[in-house]
Amino acid sequence: MEDITKENKIRLSGLDKNELENFMESLGEKKFRASQILSWLYTKNASNFDEMTDIKKDLREKLSEISYITDVKIKTKQISTDGTLKYLLEYKDGQTAECVLMRFDNRANLTACVSSQIGCAMGCKFCATGQRGIIRNLEPYEILEQILTIQRDTGLKVTNVVFMGQGEPFNNYNNMMRAIELINNCLMIGIRRITVSTCGIVPKIYDISNEELIPTLAISLHAPNSALREQIMPVEKRYNIEELKKALKFYTEKTGKRVTLEYVLIGRLNDTKECAAELAYFMKDLKCNVNLIPYNPVNTDINFKKPDKKDIMKFKYILEASGKKVTVRLERGADIDAACGQLKGRVEK
Repeated sequence: MEDITKENKIRLSGLDKNELENFMESLGEKKFRASQILSWLYTKNASNFDEMTDIKKDLREKLSEISYITDVKIKTKQISTDGTLKYLLEYKDGQTAECVLMRFDNRANLTACVSSQIGCAMGCKFCATGQRGIIRNLEPYEILEQILTIQRDTGLKVTNVVFMGQGEPFNNYNNMMRAIELINNCLMIGIRRITVSTCGIVPKIYDISNEELIPTLAISLHAPNSALREQIMPVEKRYNIEELKKALKFYTEKTGKRVTLEYVLIGRLNDTKECAAELAYFMKDLKCNVNLIPYNPVNTDINFKKPDKKDIMKFKYILEASGKKVTVRLERGADIDAACGQLKGRVEK
């Protein structure tokens, strides 16, 4: 009976100010109540109506009868020795997706890594999520709830958001853009602090370049040429690396922003001096930074290896000689399978 009743209630999480104002007016309440509720939902991280102490009691009781805050639950939570937190969230249909909170000792930033889909259709060989296939897109509020859940659970304020969890964000483009709008307007996280990672859905790179809210782009490149990229990333067959580069140049020229080239270094496959030199040539006329990501072995049928440290540093040195800023991603949450390419619902197995 409880489930049937809840189906008729209005979910408040994911509503923006205008939608909350309309909701208040439908109850015969003043519009300013919407601002109060907005603050409790997105700034004070309220998990129930009793916490909304500056709202009159009879309105709180009415809200409790006809609405609810969220239907997203924490299924599991893991804490890494480095402070990284990984959550497996359960949605109303029983499906699950993961999000991660990354903390760095010497920085004030708290970064939420969010998923855009349940599963992924892109099939990148090095990625655990890609082995799962696609199940469904996440709704805008389901993406937003990943950040809100982290904030409610920890009492901390997320300052940066990266769409680098499960799924290809550009394959859920409209829901992703609506989520970015909510993150920007309701959570007050600046657009410069929001990064979307894509494996290279070329038409959507042109689309996002013309949006009003334009996030920073990170591109899962992982190879310096089409032949090698096709071995590990099926998307190359549809949108090749030269088409991708043209789209990236359009993005940087239109927006003035740099792109980040993400490059998973796989031992004795794409971590050679020759690959580094070819990548340096590829990006010489591109406004970009490079983020090198040492491969993390995952449970797949592909026998990829972790790169040697000397090969990582040699690769980095060759790229830096081309004048680009190059970083090697710190491995966060490896002991809880929260590191790059490992986002998967182990609990579901």
